[in-house]
Amino acid sequence: MKKSILVVEDDTTLGTVLKERLLADYSVEWVTTQTAALKQIEQNVYDLVILDLGLPDGDGFTVARQLKAKGAKNPLAAPHFIFLTAQSDPESRLTGYELGAEEFIPKPFHLKELLMRVKHVLDAHVADQKLELESCSIDLQSYAVHQKSGNIEYPPVKDMMILKYLIEQSPRALSRDEIINKVWGLEKDLSPRTIDNAIARLRQVISDQEEKLIRSVRGVGYQWNPSGGPT
Repeated sequence: MKKSILVVEDDTTLGTVLKERLLADYSVEWVTTQTAALKQIEQNVYDLVILDLGLPDGDGFTVARQLKAKGAKNPLAAPHFIFLTAQSDPESRLTGYELGAEEFIPKPFHLKELLMRVKHVLDAHVADQKLELESCSIDLQSYAVHQKSGNIEYPPVKDMMILKYLIEQSPRALSRDEIINKVWGLEKDLSPRTIDNAIARLRQVISDQEEKLIRSVRGVGYQWNPSGGPT
């Protein structure tokens, strides 16, 4: 699965170029306003956000604060972010880094350098996609489950994509239809039972027979519950 990037840039020429170049290696969404960026962040999970600081209806700092708040609730759902801006004064840079920015790239910049920095940030955080449980360690990058016994299991890729989506969206409960749309896309001939079977296999591989981690939510679907207790 390709890494996903959200570009927040109100300059249409620059935004077009960035999206076209990044699409060669990543899944990319591009928005031009603070309002649109906040909506995308609320509804989707990204690996990286490229933030322009000056936006027509606000600024990139507001978006960064929302990213930071999202990470406080669910670290695996928090994307890394870099600022791309003409405002490179010391105070702005300090604020950006305090909010958790990985990079603060001043305009104008060399496109190849930006692409290299994007790759560096994403590669440097591969380990962030590992989740430690009592029974096993889940590698959401390689879709492998490392058992405490030393055995490594590789569940079906679609099963692991479902698990990753549940974790990213926690504590929100997801319907079977939403999971199908996210994991299979336009393949509409799947039965909701497909999700039930995948969940059963996942529960077995992560030793969740009591259904504490992957909860069934009556009338909705499924929810990842990292506490393993009632919600």
